[in-house]
Amino acid sequence: MIFKFPKLKRGFLFAAPYLAGLLSMAFSYADPGVIGWFMWYGGIALMVVVTFAKILPKIIPQKVREKTIDIFIIATGYSSIVAIFLIFFFIFKEGFTAFVDIPLADLFGGKIWQPNSIVPKYGLLPLINGTLLVTGLTAVISVPIGVGTAVYISEVAGRREKEIIKPAIELLAGIPSVIYGLLGMVILGDLIPAITGTPFRLNALNGAIVLSVMLMPTIASIAEDAIHNVPRTYRTAAAAMGATRFERITRVILPAAASGIAAAVLLSVARTLGETMAVLLATGNAAQLTANPLASVRTMTANIAIEMGEVPFGSTHYHALFAIGVVLFTITFLVNFAADTVLTRFAKKVGKE
Repeated sequence: MIFKFPKLKRGFLFAAPYLAGLLSMAFSYADPGVIGWFMWYGGIALMVVVTFAKILPKIIPQKVREKTIDIFIIATGYSSIVAIFLIFFFIFKEGFTAFVDIPLADLFGGKIWQPNSIVPKYGLLPLINGTLLVTGLTAVISVPIGVGTAVYISEVAGRREKEIIKPAIELLAGIPSVIYGLLGMVILGDLIPAITGTPFRLNALNGAIVLSVMLMPTIASIAEDAIHNVPRTYRTAAAAMGATRFERITRVILPAAASGIAAAVLLSVARTLGETMAVLLATGNAAQLTANPLASVRTMTANIAIEMGEVPFGSTHYHALFAIGVVLFTITFLVNFAADTVLTRFAKKVGKE
């Protein structure tokens, strides 16, 4: 049946050699017992699926099947909400002990994070400071570049340019964050001190540049969609009034797409707050209060990643790390909620126009 469709046939013929190569590599390295188990139970599962696919439509009425599918879709949608509440409940349950054992003034007002000293200190200000400093620098660098890229793709670039630029941007989004972190540690770690003279090889600016490259595709993609959704009548009216391309973009299109662009910025900020591996490798991880972008800092996510593997289970230090998770989860949730609200209003605005 599948070979009655030419596109599916060509796709199968194209993918078959690669699939065969992957299977041969897997079988060459796998244990023979595992291969036998895989082929036996995989064959049984395949026969069961094919049998049910043939028999069930004849046994179960169509209304029952449709109702079952509706219930499954609804359950899938609500499962994400339940998962969010369960995650927050678990993090808050583990972090609540820290809020009880550590005075809130010391936790949120303390300027030193030294959980392993003779007198442990659990001040979150250095970690919050590092997170906000890196996030702010990232927004300053990535937002103009991302929005400018979106404007160029939507309003200036020709068809061939779009076919080159958009896949390149999507390719940037697919690179793992650890690769960006390694590039920042190796390349920017030498370049920034050579230019600025800072004694800190890994610093907040290093991490911000790395995160800017990572987040620029997200900003460009969402902002480009917002600009593309601006009604064409706006462009036509501006051209009829004799506006130049620059005037049309700056005075008509960007103000009309401001809500969607703001949502792109907020979503990128939320991702910056939650990024771990890249900032862990690129920022130096010194827990200190500073506003200097050339100084080493430590973010909340990096702190959790560094210390969680060695902390004694059930200790105050352990619960303090979950308290950091509570703070981070709350901030990220509020930013995502604000972005979703802005996007909803933008969609309603576009729908009315």
